[in-house]
Amino acid sequence: MKRLAPTLMLTCLLALLALAPAAHAEFGLNSLDATFTAEDGSPSMQAGSHPFAWTTTVKTNVEGILPSGGTAKDLTVDLPPGLIVNPTATPRCSAVDFSNVDAFGQSACPNATAIGTVGTFAEGQPQVHDSGAIYNLVPPPGVAAKFGFHVLGVGVVLEGGVRPRGEHNLFSLTPTIPEAEPFSGAKVTLWGDPADPAHDPLRGHCLGSGDKSTGNCPVSITENALLTLPTSCRGPLRTLFRAQSWLGLLAEGETETHDNSEPPSPLGTSGCAQLPFHPSITAQPTSKAAASPTGLDFSLDVKDEGLSSPTGFAASQIKKAEVTLPEGFSVNPSIAEGLSVCSEEELEAETAFSAPGAGCPAASKIGSVEVETPLLEESVDGALYQATPYENPFHSLVALYIVIKNANRGILITQPAKVTPDPVTGQLVTTTENMPQLPFSHFRLHFREGARSPLATPPACGTYNAQAVLTPWSGGAPLTTTSAFEIISGPDNGLCPSGGLPLFHPELTAGTLNNAAGRFSPFNVKITRTDSEQEITHFSIKLPPGIVGKLAGIPFCSDAAIAQATARTGPHGGQEELNSPSCPAASEVGHSLAGAGVGPSLAYAPGKLYLAGPYHGSQLSLVSITAAKVGPFDLGTVVVRFALKINPETAEVSVDGATSDPIPHIIKGIPVHLRDIRAYVDRPEFVLNPTSCARTSTASTVLGSGLDFASAADDQPITVTSPFQAADCASLGFAPKLALSLKGGTKRGATPAFKAILTYPKGSYANIAAAQVTLPHSEFLEQAHIKTICTRAQFAAGAGNGAECPAASIYGKAKAVTPILSEPLEGPVYLRSSSHQLPDLVAALHNGEIDIALDGHIDSVKGGRIRNTFEAVPDAPVTSFTLEMQGGKKGLLVNSTNLCKSTNKAIAAFTGQNGKVHDFEPVVKAQCGKSRKKAKAKGTSRRLALTSPW
Repeated sequence: MKRLAPTLMLTCLLALLALAPAAHAEFGLNSLDATFTAEDGSPSMQAGSHPFAWTTTVKTNVEGILPSGGTAKDLTVDLPPGLIVNPTATPRCSAVDFSNVDAFGQSACPNATAIGTVGTFAEGQPQVHDSGAIYNLVPPPGVAAKFGFHVLGVGVVLEGGVRPRGEHNLFSLTPTIPEAEPFSGAKVTLWGDPADPAHDPLRGHCLGSGDKSTGNCPVSITENALLTLPTSCRGPLRTLFRAQSWLGLLAEGETETHDNSEPPSPLGTSGCAQLPFHPSITAQPTSKAAASPTGLDFSLDVKDEGLSSPTGFAASQIKKAEVTLPEGFSVNPSIAEGLSVCSEEELEAETAFSAPGAGCPAASKIGSVEVETPLLEESVDGALYQATPYENPFHSLVALYIVIKNANRGILITQPAKVTPDPVTGQLVTTTENMPQLPFSHFRLHFREGARSPLATPPACGTYNAQAVLTPWSGGAPLTTTSAFEIISGPDNGLCPSGGLPLFHPELTAGTLNNAAGRFSPFNVKITRTDSEQEITHFSIKLPPGIVGKLAGIPFCSDAAIAQATARTGPHGGQEELNSPSCPAASEVGHSLAGAGVGPSLAYAPGKLYLAGPYHGSQLSLVSITAAKVGPFDLGTVVVRFALKINPETAEVSVDGATSDPIPHIIKGIPVHLRDIRAYVDRPEFVLNPTSCARTSTASTVLGSGLDFASAADDQPITVTSPFQAADCASLGFAPKLALSLKGGTKRGATPAFKAILTYPKGSYANIAAAQVTLPHSEFLEQAHIKTICTRAQFAAGAGNGAECPAASIYGKAKAVTPILSEPLEGPVYLRSSSHQLPDLVAALHNGEIDIALDGHIDSVKGGRIRNTFEAVPDAPVTSFTLEMQGGKKGLLVNSTNLCKSTNKAIAAFTGQNGKVHDFEPVVKAQCGKSRKKAKAKGTSRRLALTSPW
């Protein structure tokens, strides 16, 4: 908080000086001295007090003729840090009166404007040769303070201001010492209380040559202190001198405060414990609604009667301010959109006279500053800028620059402030150190309000306290002061949440861009909530039946690549991810967009979606990698991995929230306030629409944060849906083909192996919804061979794909080839316990990524014919499906007749996902040998051929 300090003033110090002629002397300064004295001439070093006088002496190295570098032109004097010169302590003399000089070299300035004396040294003389009064002048535009005096009838002015950087100490500048009237030295005395009657004999027109009084010049003005010693008790006070000659040579020197002993001992200010220190703060958000964007009006107020009272002690200046906003009052991520930042180089380009944007960019401004100081009649305004993350004096993510400037008084003060967000709660602590030792009565800081305000109010109604810990320059104990404010409504002036728990009604929008049945189309998901609702901690999504992804040809993003993305947490981690994505482009299946913040305008961070391998028990996962770089802020990468579940009976795809990563709530101390989650699965020819036009929906279970975000115990689950329906299913064809065969004995009582091959044409066809095959009368069920059966519990145990079933419960095998997978699905066929009279025939298909359980219901129909029905076939494309059942001792079919004596036909009834039906009677082929009659005829023909003359 740079404290604006007063511009101020300048101690006009010294002015003058110039070198008397010296033929072989080098241009330089010597005999430098600066002392603070009481009325009796003893040193006066009480911190915060007002000395009787401050006397500064400077001489030049003169040897009788002009110095080789020329005489002095300009002299700059840097006052000791913390020394206050108050230009409002007396009335001011106008430029006209100062320029009006009589025959005796006296200006027309009123005696009431006199603030001290100045004397010059004659060549080689140790005593003051000529003296004059120093007057407090009306400063011109661009100057904070102006003092002036006449020497040999020539006017010399001292212009003062505040050094804009460093310790912001006051300085005095003599722009031009007349070249025609060179001086060998000067002695300047400023009075601590110019109205003190003790100065009447030397005041204004009563001052004669050589500090001799010509009378008594009393004045009737209010007694105000012109000088105030620093309020910090440290080392000797150091005054720096820099002079430039008319020929451009530079000379520097310095002196420290000391006593009158021989040799003199350095003196520093003391008695800091006696200084008062009672500043206070007020802090009020511009919005009193919970979970809303807000500005902040912060004021730091100081009552310091002792600053102007010549007999009092000034209050200690504030050295360090640590302001802590209440928990829940946090950074609003919405600020990042469109925000610029101010670099250290741009801050350095700021001047008291620079136009807006000539230094710190206008787009980096997030607030305004106003400072009132007793040293100026007018307030000094300024701006608050967002500093470049990590490239600021603190190397921190969040930092501010306070820039206070006033072109009318030539004032510029810059002060960096470090903002530290708590990594767990997001609570903000702003710290400013080594604040300028310049007095102010009011320091007001206003953070802008509006949709993209930099701050967000707490999520609940109630009374909150801002706290400031203020450390004085005097070295005393820090002072803690607080300011309370209230949050009295919900967002948008709604009601406060009952019991402090916000409602939770998130919304879901999901579906494919083109819903044409059986066609490829991007699939989009959007989950949103309002400011008045709980934060989202987890979510799960179940896609509509038949929405499947073509995994064939897509490699996984490896665990190592995901770990690399996760490790990009440094200052430029997000940019690194943007420049060089961790996962290979071949594994990318879409992109994401996350909207964060409070209020109507959110900040959006883009991300990418990649296909990945096993995660938390799932064979497939989806990883979202977001480069959390929004506007100027780079929070690294945010990696959230979602476990994908494939329903083994319906092939429905879902994101399992229970085994997926939680959604980050705070990143590097910045609460995300996630409001808008969007996923665009838009890889070309990846998402395939269902071939059923039944009305379905996408369902999502979203978990709210409850009262305690850090605890999952009170999370509130809400299930929301978004309707979905494919279109134009009737245009799809439906033409499955089925080949059936028996291998083994063909005679009655034999138990042959059974094989069924289903094939499906390519093109615009509906997928199979149900399949039923009734075997011919020639085949009965051999119940004597049904021995070991897998229970449902065994089948569901472990991976849920029958791996825990007894090996003896396997009676065959199956294989499905699909264009959406690189490898076929294949596996054993089990007899599994059923709610029906006969056990179910279940094909447990898998390929290392997908598990499908194709459940067939076995029963008998009229005439004792065996029938197997697959009542629910997943809506997914299949090129071919092969089912092979064992024969012999594990054969489930027994011949009721000799298979070779007749043609045996099955009855096949297939239903498409689009409702179309295809019934036909495929022949069940058997391994019958060639008939004797055909064999005999063939043999006769062969013999005839051998005997034929042809």
